[in-house]
Amino acid sequence: MGNCCGSRKKEEKSETPLTTTSGGLNLTQSSIHSSTALSPSVQPRGEKCRPVSLPTPRSEGDILSSPHLKAFTYSELKNATRNFRNDSLIGEGGFGYVYKGWIDVQTLGPARPGCGMVVAIKKLKPEGFQGHKEWLAEVNYLGQLHHPNLVKLIGYCLDGDNRLLVYEYMPRGSLENHLFRRGAQPLSWAIRIKVAIGAARGLSFLHESEQQVIYRDFKASNILLDLEYNAKLSDFGLAKAGPTGDRTHVSTQVMGTQGYAAPEYIATGRLTARCDVYSFGVVLLELLSGRRTVDKSKVGVEQNLVDWAKPYLRDKRKLYRIMDVKLEGQYPQKGAFMAAFLAFECIGDAKHRPSMTEVLARLEKIPVPKESTATARQEKQFGSSSPGLRSPLQRNCPSPAVRTPRGSSPLITPRTPPSTMRSPRH
Repeated sequence: MGNCCGSRKKEEKSETPLTTTSGGLNLTQSSIHSSTALSPSVQPRGEKCRPVSLPTPRSEGDILSSPHLKAFTYSELKNATRNFRNDSLIGEGGFGYVYKGWIDVQTLGPARPGCGMVVAIKKLKPEGFQGHKEWLAEVNYLGQLHHPNLVKLIGYCLDGDNRLLVYEYMPRGSLENHLFRRGAQPLSWAIRIKVAIGAARGLSFLHESEQQVIYRDFKASNILLDLEYNAKLSDFGLAKAGPTGDRTHVSTQVMGTQGYAAPEYIATGRLTARCDVYSFGVVLLELLSGRRTVDKSKVGVEQNLVDWAKPYLRDKRKLYRIMDVKLEGQYPQKGAFMAAFLAFECIGDAKHRPSMTEVLARLEKIPVPKESTATARQEKQFGSSSPGLRSPLQRNCPSPAVRTPRGSSPLITPRTPPSTMRSPRH
């Protein structure tokens, strides 16, 4: 996903390892280790997470033979994207390209534009940042885990040096675009809480599985939105199987994205589900404030969202100072304080952070107006009939679909090339 602009913007992939040095945290490029796969489980929305049984570690062949995924041929995906034509390109990043394509609903074979089902096809650059192991990890997890708040992986293609992934198309793009893209329609309070609840459901499902999954890269750009603003987690390339037995953590090379990684994880390399809770707290702050977690255009302490916002989160009288001005005061003060205090606990000391199950339960108690004027106006202006936001499922064959502006890919978002990272000060 990216800014809606005429020119293509390249991005640097920031999901790279963070290596501790005397000068702080330096970014280095490396591929990740593949993770243990999980057996399939479907999680109905709003229900308690069901345990997922743990199979033995599988080989690459076993992962790619998943009955839940279609193994596309390269020729099929060429046809689905009209030979990867330039006008089918909807995004570009350090890892490769994302194209809009069409496949038949029943056979999943290629279809004419406007017929069947629209999909997003990610085509990796052979020399790109996303290596084979990270690509395989994505297939591994999304091929086995199924939940309404996880993006659906339809299939993949592995043909020589060609590695592609086929996802459901998320027409409203990423949360990052809606919060930070210049000119974007501001999200109402009701939609912000809805997005937070959906994302919390996805994380809670991962954490409460019998074999726990630690997402490790929870951030606004990885939260995708469908037409009704239902949130789905995407990009499982950094996901890691959680600790088993009497182990309290997983020791691993520090990897993540600047501003979202938990400070104790950066310092020690010890990964727990509480690290995801910290990242969720940061995103919740972004939803409340409309500010990026790291913004070098700001001055002093305001460059770091956590450092700047933390002193206000427990003070009802001062909370308004961090609230997004684009909300124009259209939010319940009680609900805002409940969300702010929850964010404060999420970014606090690891031992005292709530679990994602508790986070979800508390989010669902936040009062939300049934439909504010701003929400109604937003839905009317950006409803399903808007160009570029058509339903992903088209049974008939109308004229070719309106082209989505390049850079508004449902799978990627341009990021500022990461500079040397330092542990957030708390």
